Amino acid sequence: MTFRQTSDKKVAVFLANGLEEIEGLTVCDLLYRAGIPCDTVSITGTKDVTSSHQIHIVADKRIEDLDFDEYDMLVLPGGMPGTLNLGNCKALTDKVVEFAQTGKEIAAICAAPSVLAKLGLLKGKHATSNPNFKDTCVEGDAIYSEAPVVVDGNIITSRGMGTAIDFSFAIVEHYLGETGVEDLKPRIVWQGK
Repeated sequence: MTFRQTSDKKVAVFLANGLEEIEGLTVCDLLYRAGIPCDTVSITGTKDVTSSHQIHIVADKRIEDLDFDEYDMLVLPGGMPGTLNLGNCKALTDKVVEFAQTGKEIAAICAAPSVLAKLGLLKGKHATSNPNFKDTCVEGDAIYSEAPVVVDGNIITSRGMGTAIDFSFAIVEHYLGETGVEDLKPRIVWQGK
Protein backbone atom coordinates (compact mmCIF):
# COMPACT_ATOMS: atom_id res chain seq x y z
CA MET A 1 0.00 0.00 0.00
CA THR A 2 1.35 3.40 -0.98
CA PHE A 3 0.98 6.23 1.51
CA ARG A 4 -1.36 8.86 0.07
CA GLN A 5 -1.24 11.93 2.26
CA THR A 6 -4.67 13.53 2.70
CA SER A 7 -3.89 15.84 5.62
CA ASP A 8 -1.20 18.35 6.48
CA LYS A 9 -1.68 17.50 10.16
CA LYS A 10 0.83 15.25 11.90
CA VAL A 11 0.37 12.92 14.87
CA ALA A 12 2.89 11.49 17.36
CA VAL A 13 2.08 8.23 19.17
CA PHE A 14 4.22 7.75 22.28
CA LEU A 15 5.54 4.29 23.10
CA ALA A 16 6.76 3.25 26.53
CA ASN A 17 7.90 -0.12 27.75
CA GLY A 18 4.78 -1.96 28.87
CA LEU A 19 2.38 -0.30 26.42
CA GLU A 20 -0.70 -2.11 25.12
CA GLU A 21 0.48 -2.59 21.57
CA ILE A 22 -2.95 -2.70 19.89
CA GLU A 23 -3.87 0.65 21.42
CA GLY A 24 -0.78 2.28 19.94
CA LEU A 25 -0.34 0.48 16.65
CA THR A 26 -4.02 0.52 15.62
CA VAL A 27 -3.87 4.31 15.67
CA CYS A 28 -0.75 4.26 13.49
CA ASP A 29 -2.26 1.76 11.06
CA LEU A 30 -5.54 3.60 10.58
CA LEU A 31 -3.93 7.02 10.32
CA TYR A 32 -1.59 5.63 7.67
CA ARG A 33 -4.52 4.19 5.73
CA ALA A 34 -6.37 7.52 6.03
CA GLY A 35 -3.34 9.46 4.79
CA ILE A 36 -2.57 11.29 8.04
CA PRO A 37 1.17 11.44 8.79
CA CYS A 38 2.03 9.68 12.04
CA ASP A 39 5.26 8.88 13.86
CA THR A 40 5.85 6.48 16.72
CA VAL A 41 8.02 8.01 19.41
CA SER A 42 9.90 6.01 22.04
CA ILE A 43 10.41 7.41 25.53
CA THR A 44 12.89 4.64 26.47
CA GLY A 45 16.11 6.39 25.42
CA THR A 46 16.39 4.11 22.38
CA LYS A 47 14.01 3.37 19.52
CA ASP A 48 13.40 -0.07 21.00
CA VAL A 49 10.24 -0.64 23.03
CA THR A 50 8.80 -3.83 24.54
CA SER A 51 5.04 -4.05 24.95
CA SER A 52 3.16 -5.42 27.93
CA HIS A 53 2.84 -8.68 25.99
CA GLN A 54 6.58 -8.83 25.25
CA ILE A 55 6.25 -7.73 21.63
CA HIS A 56 9.32 -5.87 20.40
CA ILE A 57 8.59 -2.60 18.54
CA VAL A 58 11.07 -0.25 16.86
CA ALA A 59 9.81 3.33 17.00
CA ASP A 60 10.38 5.91 14.28
CA LYS A 61 11.96 8.41 16.67
CA ARG A 62 13.22 8.93 20.22
CA ILE A 63 11.59 11.64 22.32
CA GLU A 64 15.03 13.22 22.81
CA ASP A 65 15.21 13.91 19.06
CA LEU A 66 11.64 15.12 18.65
CA ASP A 67 10.63 18.59 17.49
CA PHE A 68 7.18 18.82 19.09
CA ASP A 69 6.38 21.85 16.93
CA GLU A 70 6.05 19.48 13.95
CA TYR A 71 3.02 17.77 15.52
CA ASP A 72 -0.63 18.65 15.86
CA MET A 73 -1.68 15.80 18.17
CA LEU A 74 -0.04 13.71 20.88
CA VAL A 75 -1.45 10.20 21.44
CA LEU A 76 -0.94 8.20 24.63
CA PRO A 77 -1.67 4.45 24.46
CA GLY A 78 -2.50 2.58 27.66
CA GLY A 79 -1.16 -0.66 29.05
CA MET A 80 0.75 -1.40 32.20
CA PRO A 81 3.31 -0.44 33.16
CA GLY A 82 3.37 1.63 29.96
CA THR A 83 0.93 4.21 31.28
CA LEU A 84 2.98 4.67 34.45
CA ASN A 85 6.10 5.09 32.31
CA LEU A 86 4.39 7.74 30.17
CA GLY A 87 3.23 9.58 33.28
CA ASN A 88 6.77 9.56 34.69
CA CYS A 89 8.31 11.01 31.51
CA LYS A 90 8.61 14.74 32.28
CA ALA A 91 9.68 15.59 28.72
CA LEU A 92 6.35 14.15 27.57
CA THR A 93 4.05 15.35 30.34
CA ASP A 94 5.34 18.93 30.05
CA LYS A 95 4.44 18.91 26.35
CA VAL A 96 1.07 17.23 26.97
CA VAL A 97 0.18 20.08 29.33
CA GLU A 98 1.45 22.67 26.85
CA PHE A 99 -0.54 21.12 23.98
CA ALA A 100 -3.72 20.94 26.05
CA GLN A 101 -3.40 24.50 27.34
CA THR A 102 -2.76 25.95 23.89
CA GLY A 103 -5.69 24.12 22.28
CA LYS A 104 -3.64 21.52 20.43
CA GLU A 105 -5.00 17.98 20.45
CA ILE A 106 -4.33 15.23 22.98
CA ALA A 107 -5.69 11.68 22.72
CA ALA A 108 -5.42 8.95 25.37
CA ILE A 109 -6.84 5.43 25.60
CA CYS A 110 -7.35 2.81 28.32
CA ALA A 111 -5.27 3.66 31.40
CA ALA A 112 -3.63 6.68 29.74
CA PRO A 113 -6.48 9.14 30.46
CA SER A 114 -5.33 8.78 34.09
CA VAL A 115 -2.14 10.60 33.05
CA LEU A 116 -4.28 13.48 31.80
CA ALA A 117 -6.33 13.43 35.02
CA LYS A 118 -3.23 13.58 37.21
CA LEU A 119 -1.98 16.54 35.17
CA GLY A 120 -5.27 18.36 35.84
CA LEU A 121 -6.27 18.31 32.17
CA LEU A 122 -9.63 16.55 32.61
CA LYS A 123 -11.07 19.03 35.10
CA GLY A 124 -14.63 19.75 33.91
CA LYS A 125 -14.06 17.73 30.72
CA HIS A 126 -16.14 14.81 29.51
CA ALA A 127 -13.84 11.78 29.39
CA THR A 128 -13.64 8.01 29.60
CA SER A 129 -10.99 5.40 30.40
CA ASN A 130 -10.50 1.77 31.21
CA PRO A 131 -12.99 1.03 34.04
CA ASN A 132 -10.10 0.35 36.43
CA PHE A 133 -9.03 4.01 36.05
CA LYS A 134 -12.46 5.59 36.45
CA ASP A 135 -11.71 6.69 40.02
CA THR A 136 -8.51 8.47 38.95
CA CYS A 137 -10.40 10.35 36.24
CA VAL A 138 -13.24 11.26 38.61
CA GLU A 139 -10.71 12.41 41.24
CA GLY A 140 -9.27 14.62 38.47
CA ASP A 141 -12.75 16.21 38.19
CA ALA A 142 -13.58 14.62 34.84
CA ILE A 143 -17.23 14.27 33.86
CA TYR A 144 -16.96 10.52 33.46
CA SER A 145 -18.66 8.58 30.67
CA GLU A 146 -18.75 4.89 29.80
CA ALA A 147 -18.99 5.62 26.06
CA PRO A 148 -16.37 3.86 23.91
CA VAL A 149 -14.87 7.21 22.85
CA VAL A 150 -15.40 10.69 24.25
CA VAL A 151 -14.40 13.89 22.48
CA ASP A 152 -14.44 17.10 24.50
CA GLY A 153 -12.81 20.03 22.76
CA ASN A 154 -9.19 19.18 22.05
CA ILE A 155 -9.13 15.99 24.15
CA ILE A 156 -10.12 12.53 22.89
CA THR A 157 -10.32 9.62 25.35
CA SER A 158 -11.25 5.98 24.92
CA ARG A 159 -11.77 2.86 27.04
CA GLY A 160 -9.28 0.22 25.92
CA MET A 161 -8.03 -2.31 23.43
CA GLY A 162 -11.58 -3.23 22.39
CA THR A 163 -12.27 0.40 21.44
CA ALA A 164 -8.96 1.05 19.63
CA ILE A 165 -10.59 1.18 16.19
CA ASP A 166 -13.30 3.57 17.39
CA PHE A 167 -10.59 5.68 19.04
CA SER A 168 -8.63 5.77 15.80
CA PHE A 169 -11.77 6.66 13.84
CA ALA A 170 -12.32 9.63 16.20
CA ILE A 171 -8.81 10.89 15.41
CA VAL A 172 -9.38 10.43 11.67
CA GLU A 173 -12.73 12.21 11.92
CA HIS A 174 -11.11 15.09 13.78
CA TYR A 175 -8.86 15.78 10.79
CA LEU A 176 -10.81 14.45 7.80
CA GLY A 177 -14.42 14.61 8.95
CA GLU A 178 -16.99 11.84 8.82
CA THR A 179 -16.26 11.34 5.11
CA GLY A 180 -12.69 10.32 5.98
CA VAL A 181 -13.99 7.66 8.37
CA GLU A 182 -16.62 6.39 5.95
CA ASP A 183 -13.94 6.09 3.25
CA LEU A 184 -11.77 4.08 5.64
CA LYS A 185 -14.39 1.61 6.91
CA PRO A 186 -14.76 -0.54 3.78
CA ARG A 187 -11.01 -0.59 3.26
CA ILE A 188 -10.57 -2.36 6.62
CA VAL A 189 -13.74 -4.47 6.18
CA TRP A 190 -15.26 -2.73 9.22
CA GLN A 191 -18.12 -4.76 10.67
CA GLY A 192 -19.09 -2.45 13.51
CA LYS A 193 -21.94 0.02 13.82
